[in-house]
Formats: sequence, structure tokens, C-alpha cells
Amino acid sequence: MGVVLVLLLIIGVSLSTIVLGVSYIMGVKRADSEKASVYECGFDPFGSLKALFSVRFFLVGVLFMIFDLEISLLFPWCVTLNETGLEGFWAMCIFMGVLTIGLIYEWAK
Repeated sequence: MGVVLVLLLIIGVSLSTIVLGVSYIMGVKRADSEKASVYECGFDPFGSLKALFSVRFFLVGVLFMIFDLEISLLFPWCVTLNETGLEGFWAMCIFMGVLTIGLIYEWAK
């Protein structure tokens, strides 16, 4: 079993290296003005390209990721609640409590 895995790993790495090498060698390396231009939803770009975003924009994005991850962890917990027993229940309560405290803290800011 171990020999097969090593063989598959060697084949996978070598095939990936060959494909990347061939695409690098055969690829066109001339950048024309159309490729180098900024594309913004089909419109000509407006404003400075180096404009700074508000930190709140990134904060909302991070909070979305955290609570999206929370939901993805909450579903399997609900499915396996009978097997985890009280220990699993209280662990999830602590987890949800920490996330709720974090949400209240960020919401208050």
C-alpha cells in the first residue's frame, strides 16, 4: 500500500512539473496593451487604482468568514449530537458563547 502511494505521489509531482514547464516554455510572453489594461466590469476604470478601502470593509468580510465557518461547524455538530453527549453539547455552547461575545464586541465598535 505504501509503495503505491509513493508511486502515485512521484507520478503526480512529475506530471505537474512537466505540464507547468511545457506551458511556461510554449506560452506567449508578449503583453499587449489590451492585456495590460485594467478591467473593471466592462467599464473604463474610474478613480485612482491605489485608493484605500475603509478598514470596516475588511472587518465585515472577516466577520462574514468567521460566522460562515461557524455555521459549517454547527451543522455536523447537530447531526452527531446523540454521539457527543453532554461533553459535546457544552463544548459547542462554549464555542457559540465565545463567538457571540466576539460579535457583540465587534458590533459595539
